[in-house]
Amino acid sequence: MTRIEDDAALYAFVENRRTSLFRSAYLLCGDRHEAEDLVQSALVKVVLGGRRHGRLDNIEAYARKTLVNTFIASRRRFWRREQAYGELPERAGAPADTDTGLVVRAALARLTARQRAVLVLRYWEDLSVEATARTLGMRENTVKSHAARGLAALRAEMADKAEEFV
Repeated sequence: MTRIEDDAALYAFVENRRTSLFRSAYLLCGDRHEAEDLVQSALVKVVLGGRRHGRLDNIEAYARKTLVNTFIASRRRFWRREQAYGELPERAGAPADTDTGLVVRAALARLTARQRAVLVLRYWEDLSVEATARTLGMRENTVKSHAARGLAALRAEMADKAEEFV
């Protein structure tokens, strides 16, 4: 656990963990610019929270939870659901690159925000079911359910993509 008691330690934490938080944010939202905005918003909340509370016993967990909660809250906003287009595409195009990472990130983008958050925390951040449940404020069975459904959707997506390229 990292304890933060002064501004210098808080800013050092921000500098040292920004890249790691960005990677998680990118997996959550799938867009570089949105991930940068997400990390910036989360870190502002962490800094303000550190000042407001006076000290944070586990800054790492607080930052991770803030990042995930900020992501989930952003998906609830009405303006995120609408996208304006000049012309509607007839059909979604297949990914030009068959790179597995691109396919996985595209499949992650199609999951619900909570499923994506669970998968990123469980398998990218390598948190236990208990730690993921604490971070997201859900029951352990809910975490297991979201993980199972999210993995099933990813496997189905990957199987479909494998058939396309064979």
